[in-house]
Amino acid sequence: MEETISLQEIVKIIRKRLLLIIILTIITVGITAGISLYVLTPIYKAQTQILVNQNNNTNEAYSWSQMETDLQLINTYNVIITSPVILIPVIEKLGLDVTPETLMNQISVSNESDSKIVNITVVDSKPSQAVEISNTVADVFKEKIPQLMSVDNINILSSAKLSENPSPIKPNKIRNIAIAVVIGLVLGIGLAFLLELLDTTIKSEKDIEDLLDLPIMGVIGSIAKEKVSKSTFMSRRIRRN
Repeated sequence: MEETISLQEIVKIIRKRLLLIIILTIITVGITAGISLYVLTPIYKAQTQILVNQNNNTNEAYSWSQMETDLQLINTYNVIITSPVILIPVIEKLGLDVTPETLMNQISVSNESDSKIVNITVVDSKPSQAVEISNTVADVFKEKIPQLMSVDNINILSSAKLSENPSPIKPNKIRNIAIAVVIGLVLGIGLAFLLELLDTTIKSEKDIEDLLDLPIMGVIGSIAKEKVSKSTFMSRRIRRN
């Protein structure tokens, strides 16, 4: 029974402060949408895939041995791709006004376990520049790797391409607004309960019972003003008579 009463009280408080909850939610969503649309810089992503594979395999035994070597070299390649020896020529080719360290932070290199495919992912505020950097890094790496390691086992599997309507990966407006709705509701409900807790005024018989821990024996009802005036007038007439 206590749980039912508690649940009813919760619903009653939420209903009572529903307007406050809605206003806080709308304000939170509006601020979040404004920041996502007009403050945060959109970030775009482009990806180029390279295949680590020897071109001139002559027999099956050699192919297996070379595949094992290629897989072992991938971790080394991942480091070389983001090193200044690759990034400096990329900066020079594209005429970028950034340092190798800054460009390195825009690039991530990954590959699946036991896979000879390496993904070069670039993020940038300009979608076309992200595509150019991704493809240029792959081209420079393929050009430089024979000189650096005396191997020629790099092929461009797929180049990054600029779509007609590129979509940014950040900020995620829908996710941000959904989070803002949840935060707004939590803040609104929390504030509603806080206001209810701080409100110590007595509004009903139940408030008196809860405060004094005594049963209510009777209630004096309110009398309409017109009835009071009429009653006073009648009493005066009786006295005169």
